[in-house]
Amino acid sequence: MPARDDSTSSTLLRRLALSPPDEAAWGEFVERYGPRIFQWCRGWGLQEADILDVSQAVLVRLSIRLRRFEYDRSRSFRAWLRSVVRNAVQDGLTGRGPAVGAGTTDMIERLASVEARDDLARRLEQEFDLELLEVATAIVRTRVAPKTWEAYELTAREGLPPAEVARRLGMRVGTVYQARSSVTQMLQEEVRRLEGDPSELRPD
Repeated sequence: MPARDDSTSSTLLRRLALSPPDEAAWGEFVERYGPRIFQWCRGWGLQEADILDVSQAVLVRLSIRLRRFEYDRSRSFRAWLRSVVRNAVQDGLTGRGPAVGAGTTDMIERLASVEARDDLARRLEQEFDLELLEVATAIVRTRVAPKTWEAYELTAREGLPPAEVARRLGMRVGTVYQARSSVTQMLQEEVRRLEGDPSELRPD
């Protein structure tokens, strides 16, 4: 995913809320968030024959909601996303019961429950968090020296001892610790910046 260090709209869910719409964002959205919705359907016991159909219905409604939802500036982005997800599920499943068997109808009702919708919201929030970290990582990596980034990667991501990393990179052990701490802090700050001020989202 290309990093854009210009605004909070660099994240995929925010790009879907832009006007005019970012058409490329839809394909990326389906590719990235679709599997989470698919797994959610399966996790709540929906029959394999109906998973794809229900997943697509929820995806379409979620996309529409993301583009048209009127954002309440007094709420956090995650509260906004949770509301969008719950409404999208309700819209996507409305009226589906009569077209399927009794067992599937019962399962559709389970998917439409508050508990199930909250579960899906959590899954999509987790994917959103991963996306934020990927974007932040791409941005921060361009802001530090290559050796500093490598020290961070080897210690924080690969779990190598700082002394071993220092030996490999020809650095002082203290410098390795400092590199890891500095990059970690930069990543945290960038993630917070990418989450951004909720008021930047476009209201309908």
